[in-house]
Amino acid sequence: MRQINRHPGSGMRMMLILLPFVLLLAAYFMGSAVRLEANPQDKLLPGLQQMLEALSRMAFTPDKRSGEYLFWVDTLVSLARLLLGLSIASLLGLCIGVTAGVFPLWRASLSPLITVLSMIPPLAILPVLFIVFGLDELSKVMLIVIGITPMLARDLEHRACEIPPEILIKAQTLGANSWTLVLRVVLPQLLSRLLTSLRLLLGSAWLFLISAEAISSTAGLGYRIFLVRRYMAMDVIIPYVLWITLLAWLMDLALRQLHKTCFPWAEGGKA
Repeated sequence: MRQINRHPGSGMRMMLILLPFVLLLAAYFMGSAVRLEANPQDKLLPGLQQMLEALSRMAFTPDKRSGEYLFWVDTLVSLARLLLGLSIASLLGLCIGVTAGVFPLWRASLSPLITVLSMIPPLAILPVLFIVFGLDELSKVMLIVIGITPMLARDLEHRACEIPPEILIKAQTLGANSWTLVLRVVLPQLLSRLLTSLRLLLGSAWLFLISAEAISSTAGLGYRIFLVRRYMAMDVIIPYVLWITLLAWLMDLALRQLHKTCFPWAEGGKA
C-alpha cells in the first residue's frame, strides 16, 4: 500500500501526537540532568524540581513588595491586552474586508492600501506607537490592532471575492439590496472565515504583545520574562513560555469549537 493511502487509527493517532512531545521532554531532561550533575548551580537547563519551586514562588506565594500573586496578575494583564486588541482588530478587519470585497468602487481604493499596510513590519513602528500613544496600555493594544487588522482585512476581502457571482445575482433577482446581500449572504461566509483567520494569526498577536510588554510595561507575561532574564532565571522563563503556549493553544481550541458550533456547514464532511 502506498504511504499516501495509509491513515492512522485512533490509538496510533494519539501515540503519534504524543511522540514528538515525549521525545522533546526526554531530550531536555536528559540534557538538564547531565548539566546539573556537572554543576548543581547551573541555570541554563533547570530541572523539573527547580521549575516547580519557581512556579510555586510566582503563582502561590504573595510578592513581598506588592502582596500580589505575580503569575496570575501577569496572566490577567496580558490576556486583557490581547483580547482587547484582537476584538478591535476583528471588528475593523471585518468591516474593511466586507467593504473592499463586496463594493467594487471601494475595492479600487482600499485593496491597494490594505496590501501596502500588511507589508509594514509592525515591530518597526513600535517606537512610533510609543511616541504617539504613550507608554501605557493603549500603545500595546494598538500594536496588536495595527499588526493584525491589515492581514485580517486582506484575507476577508479575498474570501468575499471568492463568493460565486451566481449567488449574488440570485439574491438580487429575489429583491435583495446591497445591505441585504451583505447581511444575509456575505457576512455569514466572512464570519466563518474570520474565526479561521484569527486562529492563524494568534501566534502573531502573542508576538506583538510580548514585544510591547518587554519594551515598556510594569506587568504582563512578556514583561516578567524580560525582567528576570538579567538574572538568568530560566526556572521562571521556561514555565512562563510554556504557560503562554498553553494559553495560545486553549484560545485556538476555543475558536475551533466556536467555529464548529456556529458554522457547522463550513466543516463540510467533518461536521
